[in-house]
Amino acid sequence: MEELWQAIRDFFKNFASDGGLVIVRTVAFALLGLVILKIVRSLTRRAALRSKLDNAAATFVISLITVLLYIALVIVIVSSLGVSTAGIIAAFSAVALAVALALKDSLASLANGVIIIFTKPFKKGDTVMINGQEGTVQDIRLFNTKILTFNNDEVIVPNSDVLSETLVNESNRPLRRVEICFYISYDADAERVRDEITARLAADDSILGTPAPSVGFDGFGESTVRCTAYAWSSTEDYSAAKAATKDIIYAVIREYGAEPSSRRLSVSVRGGKEGEDA
Repeated sequence: MEELWQAIRDFFKNFASDGGLVIVRTVAFALLGLVILKIVRSLTRRAALRSKLDNAAATFVISLITVLLYIALVIVIVSSLGVSTAGIIAAFSAVALAVALALKDSLASLANGVIIIFTKPFKKGDTVMINGQEGTVQDIRLFNTKILTFNNDEVIVPNSDVLSETLVNESNRPLRRVEICFYISYDADAERVRDEITARLAADDSILGTPAPSVGFDGFGESTVRCTAYAWSSTEDYSAAKAATKDIIYAVIREYGAEPSSRRLSVSVRGGKEGEDA
């Protein structure tokens, strides 16, 4: 029995002298770190759900915190093994710099994606015009934004282009104004045409009565008068109001004979045969 106890004591003595305690301590730190990481992630997820952050912002925050916690855990484990962390941090910095230089465009899109998620210049479901592409926002990701155009085309716009180009959010306000330019002949009764278009616009269900629709004369050419019809609608009814305004203008112009007259050019050649009308 005494020999057994001596063997046990020798085992633990050798284990301690050979670095066994370091290994046990490192394993303990690793297990404790994983438990703490899981708890922090759970608390962060609950806080994100209770806050006003949308899904994209909440996912980004949780992912960022998770990555930072894993990096901290690796540094603690390496330090527990007795390895100098200064070299590891320097190596990690060098790798991070190389990756940043190689993926600078992607990182620019990532940075802009973070800005879009938190500043919210637009949200999912908004009608926007980005980089010449007009459509409905389907998804906002960290690296790009997906837009569904009115032609049912799916367009992926890098977030680096979203904030560097002119951005028009057509859904940000409750009301929008329809502006349609058209031309009428000088021979037409301009006042009557204007009053009739205005009356029909006011009677259309997709067009608001306040502000009231109107028609203005804003240009005078050689043979036509340039007019503009203005009509307000809710943002949801904008497409219907625009189509209705075009239909009304066309119907009134045809009904009252206000179409611009076609011009004919007469050409003749001196000293030769007379030219025919072209």
